[in-house]
Amino acid sequence: MRVGVQFNWQNYTDWERFLEKRPDPPKVSDQQIYEEEIHLAGLVEPLGFDSYWAIDHHFTPYVMTGGALQHLTYFAGKTSRIDFGTMIVVLPWYDPLVIADQVSVLDNLLQGRRLTLGVGRGAAIREFDAFRVPMGEARGRFNESLEVLRRALQQEWFSYDGEYYKIPQTTIRPTFRNPQAIIDGMRIAWSSPETLPVAANAGLGMLMTNQKSWDDYGQDVAAFNSVRAERGWAPVQPVVVVRAACFETEHEAWDAMSRHSLESSRSSRLHYQFDDVERFRNTKGYEQYAKLGETVASDDVIVEKSARPQAWGTPEQVFDKLQTIQRMTSAEEFVLNFKFGTMPAEQAERSMRLFATEVLPRLQAIPASLDPSMRGAATGPGHAAFVADETPTRLGF
Repeated sequence: MRVGVQFNWQNYTDWERFLEKRPDPPKVSDQQIYEEEIHLAGLVEPLGFDSYWAIDHHFTPYVMTGGALQHLTYFAGKTSRIDFGTMIVVLPWYDPLVIADQVSVLDNLLQGRRLTLGVGRGAAIREFDAFRVPMGEARGRFNESLEVLRRALQQEWFSYDGEYYKIPQTTIRPTFRNPQAIIDGMRIAWSSPETLPVAANAGLGMLMTNQKSWDDYGQDVAAFNSVRAERGWAPVQPVVVVRAACFETEHEAWDAMSRHSLESSRSSRLHYQFDDVERFRNTKGYEQYAKLGETVASDDVIVEKSARPQAWGTPEQVFDKLQTIQRMTSAEEFVLNFKFGTMPAEQAERSMRLFATEVLPRLQAIPASLDPSMRGAATGPGHAAFVADETPTRLGF
């Protein structure tokens, strides 16, 4: 079993000042957040984890990486053993040639280490507006960006003539070091049900970013692999993101998980502006997000849904819970988040170090098995409508 780490780089205490656009300084500076999380990220390799992953967000206190690829490029120079992954790169925000160029540089800086490229189309109104990209164009821009990226990975010289991007014949330098490995390892995260079949048909892998229950994700894996089986492709397993709180006592672990998961959920709602129901309802491709703003759950409900299923407790309890999550999702790799909300860096480090000592070696030693019920099965002619007219280079979500 492979085990990676990610952090949120979040300034949760600054939301009120941010939303009011007040000129006074934040209670906690962004620079302090960076100092703390650079320190924690610097522990990933020496503590024995397998990989480090970065989120792609901009412009708010929610996640302050300033872009996953730039973020990982820094840590490529700070490490020598661990692999890297993006969760995710939001393709519609950027010129696809810039993405291809940055991926190539990072691929070369890693000197043979694995780069798992998670991609997606994004859902934050604030970010689309700031980048001056119409949110209703996200699906089309994603489709074209993915095609450009694949051409750049597969051909030394390429061009593209699409609705959104028109690229004359060009090339990427430095040339990619591991182009086929990047293509084979590309993954997508999704929340809307219509995305699953088209993602599976596109030949992408699965990245599960903690937006659903583990039961729902298990059903998604089975459905995803059924689409692949219809095409004659082998089944695949997901990378699964999990929050972790590993402490000497169950009480401290639950206090940390419940308190800071609630904060993290609130931060997500503010960043994505889920309360702006009408805008989601009237934006092509995002109609399903309107449902998230129509019902506001109580704190108790949020804690039960967002905190209770995560990996928290004593080392033995955390190990057992991760084994359970692996069985429920058939995860081939976990990406663990040890710091979220306002969790103090010192507390996150204690959790991370205890996990690395007491849980990590045992978890890495267990097989990352694929549950037979999630292998998928072709369903014959009745399944044709589910897979028709999709190609590995064209998405429709």
